[in-house]
Amino acid sequence: MKSVLKILPAATLAVGLAVSAVPAIAQQPAPAQKAVPAPAPPKASPAAIAAAKEILQMKNANAMYAGAVPGMVEKTKITLIQQNLNYQKDLNEVAQVVVQQLNGRQNEIGEGMAQVYASEFTEQELKDLVTFYKSPLGQKLIDAEPRAIGLSMAFMNAWAQNFSETVMGAFRAEMRKRGKEI
Repeated sequence: MKSVLKILPAATLAVGLAVSAVPAIAQQPAPAQKAVPAPAPPKASPAAIAAAKEILQMKNANAMYAGAVPGMVEKTKITLIQQNLNYQKDLNEVAQVVVQQLNGRQNEIGEGMAQVYASEFTEQELKDLVTFYKSPLGQKLIDAEPRAIGLSMAFMNAWAQNFSETVMGAFRAEMRKRGKEI
């Protein structure tokens, strides 16, 4: 259960981003040429990248994107089935083939994340972070942060629900002043 709590906020974000991207991509016509990849962060030293990878490994970052390939294939398949109901059986079979063909590509995310970390922090800062995350307080942060983020999100959601009622009350009061009930 603890490992699920560690990755839940980040995984939710990653899945949300992936889900929101697929319908838009599927509705667009096929590009005439290969899509342009996202700009690469500036090159960092091999030692900086190694330290960044170590930090990401300690934080179990790969759990955020471990299911990226099958997840993206499934979302794309669903979109294609909605647009091509007659091909449902074929698309289900093709999805399995595509997952096999693209298996492992999720590791590109980890490589990119390491490059980003290495471009945002100096080599020494990354080494200091590795030392920190290996310390008792760093280990506590790794263990407690996902739970703290999850509880913070729950608090924000509860606050938003309560505050929306306050806002609705303010709208109703102002509309009443104008002689209009809503």
